Amino acid sequence: MVKRNRSEMMVYIAMLAVVLVAFSSSVLLAQDKTQGVASETQLQVESEQDSLAMAKGDSVAVARKIADLRERKKLGWLYNLRHSGIGEKYVQGGVFMHFLLIASIVGLVFIIERFFSLFRARVNVKKFMGEVLNALRTEGIEAAMGVCERTRGPIAAIIHSGLLRAGHGPEAVKEAIETAGSIETSFLERGLVWIATVAQVAPLLGFLGTVSGMISAFAAIAAAEQVSAKVVASGIEEALITTATGLIIAIPVSIAYSYFISQIDRFVLEMEEASAELVNELVELQRTGKV
Repeated sequence: MVKRNRSEMMVYIAMLAVVLVAFSSSVLLAQDKTQGVASETQLQVESEQDSLAMAKGDSVAVARKIADLRERKKLGWLYNLRHSGIGEKYVQGGVFMHFLLIASIVGLVFIIERFFSLFRARVNVKKFMGEVLNALRTEGIEAAMGVCERTRGPIAAIIHSGLLRAGHGPEAVKEAIETAGSIETSFLERGLVWIATVAQVAPLLGFLGTVSGMISAFAAIAAAEQVSAKVVASGIEEALITTATGLIIAIPVSIAYSYFISQIDRFVLEMEEASAELVNELVELQRTGKV
């Protein structure tokens, strides 16, 4: 069977990574909010100190270099991220980018976990059932159960459950297989609710950021004596960034969700076919008196 403890450990580690990344992103945004005021103050101080020695333009350039060095020292490894293209867009997107970042990480974690689990659950059903039925005909139920125990995956688990009830008749075998099939199907579907939630919530968070950005834009228009493109540009940019980010997250997550659903449906079909093949074989062996 699939090792579930390892998958759960991956989820817990990834959740810790979500907290750390969210904290780092909040540092970036807080730094951006204070950077404007600090830069202006620094520019004024440095300009006054150097006004006797150099021209005004040179003073501003030096002051900017000093402010940049201080920011680099304060942020450390976050400096390069903050001044990368993605980092700048992240800060410009506003506070809702935090929630979008968390949603993207949660979606990625469960996509990787489901892909890993479904990959490990995949077996060659035709070959496996051939080995089980051959062992059942030649060596008996115990040998067939041994084949199941050496094979991982949900199909081997439900066939093993049916073989355990083989001595109680076909109806008992069918009931055991149905029960085991329900359990294995629920395991295959575990985590899909989080993937679906991210696919639905990410665009909504993006639209919420859009509303926030438009509110900021109209507030800037109301506060300005003369309306210009620069007045509303930052608010509109925030709105567009969050909308695009929400869609960028939702589209691949939705594709992954549809893919996993198709794979689970395939597993269910294979389980039903393998179960019917086992029951038919047990009925035939019981009719001939070999079981």
